[in-house]
Amino acid sequence: MINIELKRRTCGVDEVGRGTLAGPVVASAVILTPFHKIMGLKDSKNLTFRARVELSKIIQKNALSIGIAIIDAPIIDKINIRQATLMAMSYSVKDLSLKPDLVLIDGVDKINTPFPQRNIISGDSKVDSIMAASIIAKVERDKLMDIYAKKYPDFGFEQNKGYGTKFHLNALKIKNPTPIHRMTFKPLKNK
Repeated sequence: MINIELKRRTCGVDEVGRGTLAGPVVASAVILTPFHKIMGLKDSKNLTFRARVELSKIIQKNALSIGIAIIDAPIIDKINIRQATLMAMSYSVKDLSLKPDLVLIDGVDKINTPFPQRNIISGDSKVDSIMAASIIAKVERDKLMDIYAKKYPDFGFEQNKGYGTKFHLNALKIKNPTPIHRMTFKPLKNK
């Protein structure tokens, strides 16, 4: 782990849902206390569903502040996924109830924020606050996709969360896309 979180209000930022065919991109910003006692933090992709949900509850109880931003498919189609991801990350920092001293961003892109920022490649497996942000964002997005699964039951969103699984791709061959599908993404582009 990289120990850069010595300032009182260091914020970690991460997003989920960048590569899906349906649903929003969700970003979270999390400020943890410098000497928090949250055990088991990892990149959300490396945790089971149950572990993510449990850690999300612990993070919510112990974080100094959590910000969340959701950018829906129509906006993703309008401005492109990269810009939508950067927007979500910026908005998640704006959603914090406390101003951070430093924003740590998973990846290489700078975001629009007035606060000092630092990019950390693979930060979601190196920095506690980014791991926490990854978990919060993933749990929030999964909740949304479970709601969409009830609204649009033909696509298996409860299982695939909008990713292009075989089931999802087969459903797209016989069903019209939903309003939450990203129409600028292949294979939807030609529908």
